[in-house]
Amino acid sequence: MSAHDWYVENRAAFVARSLDPDEERTYRDHLLHCAECSAEVKRLEADLAWLPMGVAPVAPPPGLARRLASAILDRPAGWRRYLPYGLAAALLVAVGFGARDRAEGVRLRSLLADTETRMMALEDTLSVLRSAQHVQQIPISMEGKHGGLLIFRDSGSHRWCVILHGLPPAPAGNVYQFWFITETGMVRSVEVNGDTSRPAFLTLGMPPVPAPVMGAALTVEPAVSTSSEPQGPQLAHVTF
Repeated sequence: MSAHDWYVENRAAFVARSLDPDEERTYRDHLLHCAECSAEVKRLEADLAWLPMGVAPVAPPPGLARRLASAILDRPAGWRRYLPYGLAAALLVAVGFGARDRAEGVRLRSLLADTETRMMALEDTLSVLRSAQHVQQIPISMEGKHGGLLIFRDSGSHRWCVILHGLPPAPAGNVYQFWFITETGMVRSVEVNGDTSRPAFLTLGMPPVPAPVMGAALTVEPAVSTSSEPQGPQLAHVTF
């Protein structure tokens, strides 16, 4: 990887203001001398300028980027460096206990498998965040709480990372429902959990429909509903 690759991979992160202060200063200095990155950053910023209903882009609340990263990793700083050693140690312990106590060995091997699965899921989410060419933020207010919906779109892998933050749990008997908007109508996707203390992360592939995806929406739906069309109030709506 060349030194310039870091700037290419972090264009969307710079536009979304999710870099650390020192990284952001370094990136700003780079833009003064790199016409390619400067042009691409301007293009990404233009994408953010046309949020629904003409709302201007809103800078994430102070500390949001750090909370998002912490919520993704859910580990102390530096966990990546030590995780391989931890996995290896867990495996050795599992083998040792398996020799002395088969039931405990099975439990530890299951724990190791769960940890590996979690790590792969985190890597998948981070890969979309790092390679996203388009980032959009939609402010949302609910029951006096102010949060929003962040959508990172990776056109290369045709996957999105969707982040809901700052909203309370859905009203009793209801759920937050995410929708894809296509040329032929709405496509029901997944339910999203609201939690004011912790963002909700979703990594989504495009729905298996022939019509192109044109946008996304978030609604409040009855928990028992299986309707293919939104029935409840709409909290967010964006088209690309």
